[in-house]
Amino acid sequence: MSLAHEDPGEDRFRLPQPSAALREALREGYGLGHLKRDALAGIVVGIIALPLSMALAIAAGVPPQHGLYTAIVAGTVIALLGGSRTLVSGPTAAFVAILLPISARFGVGGLVLASLMAGVLLCLMGLFGMGKLIRFVPNPVTTGFTAGIAVVLATLQVKDLLGLTPGPLGEHTLERVGALLEALPTWRWPEALTGGVTLALLLLWPRVNRRVPPQVFALVLVALGACWAKELWPGFDVATIGTRFEHLVDGVATPGIPRTPPMFVLPWNLPGADGTPIGLSYEVLRALSGSAFAIAMLGAIESLLSAVVADAMAGHRHDPDSELLAQGTGNIAGAFFGGFAATGAIARTAANIHAGGRSPIAAVVHAVFVLAAVVAIAPLLAHVPMAALAAVLLVVAWKMSDVGHFLRSLRIAPKSDTLVLLTCFTLTVAFDMVISVSVGVVLAALLFMRRMAELTGAEVYDQDDPSPHGPLPEGVMLYRIAGPLFFGAAQKAMRALDRTPGHARVAILDVSDVPSIDHTGLVSLESALARLRTQGTLVVLAGVRPQPARALAKSGLLSGEGIASRGSVAEALDLARGLCAASAPEHRP
Repeated sequence: MSLAHEDPGEDRFRLPQPSAALREALREGYGLGHLKRDALAGIVVGIIALPLSMALAIAAGVPPQHGLYTAIVAGTVIALLGGSRTLVSGPTAAFVAILLPISARFGVGGLVLASLMAGVLLCLMGLFGMGKLIRFVPNPVTTGFTAGIAVVLATLQVKDLLGLTPGPLGEHTLERVGALLEALPTWRWPEALTGGVTLALLLLWPRVNRRVPPQVFALVLVALGACWAKELWPGFDVATIGTRFEHLVDGVATPGIPRTPPMFVLPWNLPGADGTPIGLSYEVLRALSGSAFAIAMLGAIESLLSAVVADAMAGHRHDPDSELLAQGTGNIAGAFFGGFAATGAIARTAANIHAGGRSPIAAVVHAVFVLAAVVAIAPLLAHVPMAALAAVLLVVAWKMSDVGHFLRSLRIAPKSDTLVLLTCFTLTVAFDMVISVSVGVVLAALLFMRRMAELTGAEVYDQDDPSPHGPLPEGVMLYRIAGPLFFGAAQKAMRALDRTPGHARVAILDVSDVPSIDHTGLVSLESALARLRTQGTLVVLAGVRPQPARALAKSGLLSGEGIASRGSVAEALDLARGLCAASAPEHRP
């Protein structure tokens, strides 16, 4: 299915339609066979999502059950309300670089509350039809910050992978690298061995068997191996989910994650960084507003880019505004059950499509599978080594970086795009994603305007320089302006009119190739026309297109003295010849 052709009316404002993808799938006919395929696909994706959700929660600085709650609640709500038939949502690696500083500063309560605020922003973006604007984010920007986030994510895994005991890691990657380098002498061979074996299994298992997800195979085998090694060698001891995290059961601390489904909770009652409820106040909301905006922007970008990829793989077409509304609603709902930021996950979506999923029911089954796993095998999950989860996220970071595409972009992209890509990558690693995307989009916009200004220009014709429309009458000048007249190009195009000689009777402006004009273009055109009127030259605008015509009519420029308008250059030349013939006797010696 080709995705290149767009509905001419698709940019018109309309309210998003909740459950657009689900209703479309049911409208086409949904039988027992469809349900079976979706259920099998959902189970496959659930197997993949189970360890990833825990690992990503830990990487974000919160207990692993919060990642599972995100996949269960937000994953279900987004699937049922979304605009993409095959998109699977949940916690993703791209968020880690944003979420870790939030949880470090505000605790799990601040992280969940920021996710709730981001959900409100995403709903507003969907309601105001901003889904289509995401396509204007340039590829160098997304490539740069995605590769940068991959570097940040990989850096965060070194501590658990090697069993290091560093001091405070700091908020920025360079600070973390310095702290990790200083802590290298504290590495522990059991963790390093566990992480190395997990990495090897993750990389080699897909060559042996593609039916069983490598994450599940590797984590199960390594967890069993670690338990067996601890029995054989008393000195072999690795950190696990059970030794790192605990929860209360009837007032008694129990290792691992709770064996209960997500329970309703008010986000502001969750603990902040000091262990007390973070509360709900203007000061807290103001402090979290920047983080919420960053979560919403990244969530919108990642979800809609993932939906585009899913469209290409499955042959469907998503509704971007409905998807944003669903993402926002899912994040709001998830926050009231202890979940944090959720968005479309491209790896889980691809696995869903490859496994046969063709409707949102598959994503719902994936969430139900994760819920069943929490209730049934939560105590067993406590035995998963932290080094093994770190290895899983290292592989995720490697795939996320897409080094081949990154290097190819550097090799073939124009210098201006290369500058944008490297700027976004560097700023993401050195600072954060918000600064990276903000600077990258502004820089890309400025470079785009420069390119557009280079495309806009003017050609001048007179009696000595025959025009494409044939010989010009004496005293008539023809100016052909091509390209949009906006603030980056208007002055350049209007400079051609400065060469109009004072004895010219008529100046014809061929603007048939001017698709649009902004206020700066109007001011530049008005100044040029005023100068021509002072020297007694009649100006005829030829071939004015709809948008410039509306702008000129609104400004009142066409109603001024000494200005006329014609539908084509030929009509303008007829007018010029008539004027020249009428005034010819007055100019004879």
